[in-house]
Amino acid sequence: MAKRRPRGLRDLLVWLHVVTSLGWMSQALALAVLVLSGAAAGTAALRSSAYSLAEALDGQVLLYMANSSAFTGLMLCGLTAWGYFRHWWVLAKFVITLSQLYLGIFLLSPRLAALAEGHGGSPGAQVAGSMLMAGAIAFQAWLSIAKPWKRTPWTGAGQPPAPSGSASMFAFALAVPVADYLLGAHVLGHPLPLLPLLTVVAYPVWRARAGRVRSA
Repeated sequence: MAKRRPRGLRDLLVWLHVVTSLGWMSQALALAVLVLSGAAAGTAALRSSAYSLAEALDGQVLLYMANSSAFTGLMLCGLTAWGYFRHWWVLAKFVITLSQLYLGIFLLSPRLAALAEGHGGSPGAQVAGSMLMAGAIAFQAWLSIAKPWKRTPWTGAGQPPAPSGSASMFAFALAVPVADYLLGAHVLGHPLPLLPLLTVVAYPVWRARAGRVRSA
């Protein structure tokens, strides 16, 4: 008898990926609006307030949305037949997602903090970066719907393998973003995507090892 696929849990993971991706995009747009409002403010107090609100939005909402969106997207690749490197559109989303995360962590967030603290920085560059991030997420949404281009050269011959994710793995993938938020917001006091990072790194290793065992 064929193994029953965890369709309900998979759909929940897809839903969480869509919701967090939309949250990431909307918060990036909100950051751009707040920074523009601060740059156009008539007084230093209003400017500082707008930048401080943008910084709070970035650290308390956007970062969790971004981490959860990236994590759920990567887990959907690993837990389904799409894989990580079988299709160009999936690989493109992977590269764009990592680029966005590094852009936000190492460039946009520090510069936004400098604006909020009055240490200088360019509001124009911050707005451009936030708009670029929102546009990249919108482009990834199109990739998910259109699924353009052919398979990569690393795709094996024949039909794609059946989804390897079990119901327990889908449930675990759903629980990780929740645990990450609770740990960051209520224990550490700041985002630290430790659980998503460990899961994303460990799961492909475990999946490859399990595949070798089944083949043997």
